[in-house]
Amino acid sequence: MDPSTPSFIRDTHASTVHLPPGEWPTVLDGLCAQFAAISREQWLDRIARGRVVDGQGVAITLYTPYRAGLRIHYYREVMDELPIPFTETVLHADEHLVVADKPHFLPVTPAGGFVEQTLLRRLIRRLDNPELVPLHRIDRLTGGLVLFSANRGSRAAYQALFRERRIDKRYEALAPALHALSFPLLRRSRIVAGEPFFRMQETDGEPNSETRIEPIERSGEHWRYALHPVTGRKHQLRVHMAALGAPILGDTLYPVLAEKSADDHQHPLKLLAHSLAFVDPLSGEPRRFESVLTL
Repeated sequence: MDPSTPSFIRDTHASTVHLPPGEWPTVLDGLCAQFAAISREQWLDRIARGRVVDGQGVAITLYTPYRAGLRIHYYREVMDELPIPFTETVLHADEHLVVADKPHFLPVTPAGGFVEQTLLRRLIRRLDNPELVPLHRIDRLTGGLVLFSANRGSRAAYQALFRERRIDKRYEALAPALHALSFPLLRRSRIVAGEPFFRMQETDGEPNSETRIEPIERSGEHWRYALHPVTGRKHQLRVHMAALGAPILGDTLYPVLAEKSADDHQHPLKLLAHSLAFVDPLSGEPRRFESVLTL
């Protein structure tokens, strides 16, 4: 792509809409009709700041005529987005791979009420690389390592590490002691969407999730566990530990859904994506990264 192309268009994380057929007089009118949840005042503010552009990178105005099929780029924004008072650490960065240590409470990618306060957006700004794409995800409430592809040319090679399970993922968690069980323990179960929609649950049927669990510190009523997920189901580690009778400390979803409240930054979920190890698909060299965070 021509380097003179506006960075807004080169940013693959900008949202894109192709205007559908309609009789609206202006692009502004059409956007207001298509996105009813976004007020006209918000669109006016975005347009005034040059945050809505056409396919050529030209900022639209209040009077840009509506044309079906016109490509429009914009950033999804959240009004009054609250800052998350923790900073990520970049452990490694080269032309192909970025390894970040994510603090608890920070989402990896934009979702819900979080857009700018996400690990992805922070790293794009910090490293000035709009090509960054996360190779995997961890929960917003989980801290620890996240790998990003920094180069679309080599992205598929790193994505294959996760798809083909050629990467060793180790988590650490603090949870109640399980004196009655023998370790290491392999938990295999079928995890499906539950109620409400954002919670998962175990059910009968062919297992689709697998976690190896072993205590690494056995003292007092709470032990420190090493968790090795073989599969990557949503909330898998949290569901498996709760099902064993040892819900991870600070978990507000499992086994019981807590009442909705603001994040308690003094009491994070005691779950950490501690280390990642793999053979680099480009160099053939073994690589290992460890979080500098602690529980």
